[in-house]
Amino acid sequence: MNYSFRLKYPNIDKESLIYFTASFKNEGKTFVYSTGEKIHPRDWDFKNKRPANLSGRRKDAEIRRAIEIQLSRYSNFFIELISRYKTINENLTIEMVKDEFNTEFKKVSKNANDFFKVYELFLEDKRNDNSDQANTETTIKRYEYNKTLLEDFQAHKSYNLRFNTINKDFYNAFIHYSVKTKNHSANTLSRNIGLFKTFMNWSIANKYTYNEEFKSFKNIKRFKTDEIALTKDQVDEIYQFDLKKNEKLKRVRDLFVFGCCTGMRYSNYSKVKKNDISDGFINVIDGKDRSKKLSIPINKYSKEILEKYDYELPRISNQKFNDYLKELFEEMEYDQVIKKTMRYGNDIVETESTYADRISSHTARRSFITIMKNEGVPDKVIMSYTGHKSIEVFNNYYRPNQEHRINFMKNVWS
Repeated sequence: MNYSFRLKYPNIDKESLIYFTASFKNEGKTFVYSTGEKIHPRDWDFKNKRPANLSGRRKDAEIRRAIEIQLSRYSNFFIELISRYKTINENLTIEMVKDEFNTEFKKVSKNANDFFKVYELFLEDKRNDNSDQANTETTIKRYEYNKTLLEDFQAHKSYNLRFNTINKDFYNAFIHYSVKTKNHSANTLSRNIGLFKTFMNWSIANKYTYNEEFKSFKNIKRFKTDEIALTKDQVDEIYQFDLKKNEKLKRVRDLFVFGCCTGMRYSNYSKVKKNDISDGFINVIDGKDRSKKLSIPINKYSKEILEKYDYELPRISNQKFNDYLKELFEEMEYDQVIKKTMRYGNDIVETESTYADRISSHTARRSFITIMKNEGVPDKVIMSYTGHKSIEVFNNYYRPNQEHRINFMKNVWS
């Protein structure tokens, strides 16, 4: 498919618009598109069909070089379009090229291919696809958060996010935004990049885009973070702390302790009801993997909390729950400053934050596993409570504290 540039008025004694042209033999027509660039015919190389006289430091030479750069954008984009459509074995029509050029160069949004409208179609497809066990409620919420994250990124960076802007520059800017502005850990960033790639693969499969540049985005390596796990004594302290008349924090405290003594994810333990209790066990379907059925024995703590609320635990959104947890630990004066180490590629970043800032709903699950392991409970037994199938993933939750590290050393070498 041949393409070139030509002047709209090659014989006039003033500047002329430059047109991009491409012949479509299958349609018997020529695609003609105004680049918006203008040049005087005396400065045009009619043989090579590009600006002439590009050398020199004079202002007019600089202008011609800038025009040359702009024209190269058109030709490079057209070559990319041809390559994309060849990859999927589909004919490229003049109408398709016109739409693509309008989107790329005139910033006209294609209604059918609007990035966030397509993302909403992707979400709708995931919500309705019951055949895929990976589409759990938790995963859907992560996809929804990723859409919000991309919208926030676009607003923060004044970045016009479209399918044809998904390139290396976007990737680097998105990582910088996630790390510096959102303070995301390497593991969170890795997960979000993975979710984004799933969306892009879906968009290609459904022919909303042909841009495959995202496949070259490097995966962020996950690694074991130094997140907090509470000791049994700390859990007792939280459970017994006098919150006076602060009913909100009492409910938050009870929910958190319930998570610490059952080992469930917040999405599971925050929804336990009376009909989930049978023969001394809490029986629920795992919200993250609905093929798992969790069966956790009731203990003194979980029984007291369930009875306190007549087996209808308080309902609080995960985001609000995390906000209130910070209030709870600040109220208890957990204000010591601790370091957090994160790895981004080959870079290791250390940050400091208060203990209260490091607590989240997931701290309860991590604390349960650590407390049980420190008490000598076999891994297989704990995994039967938590629903873990992989010993490697399970062990990532274990956080031995300094006191236990010292005691274990003394007990062995005494």
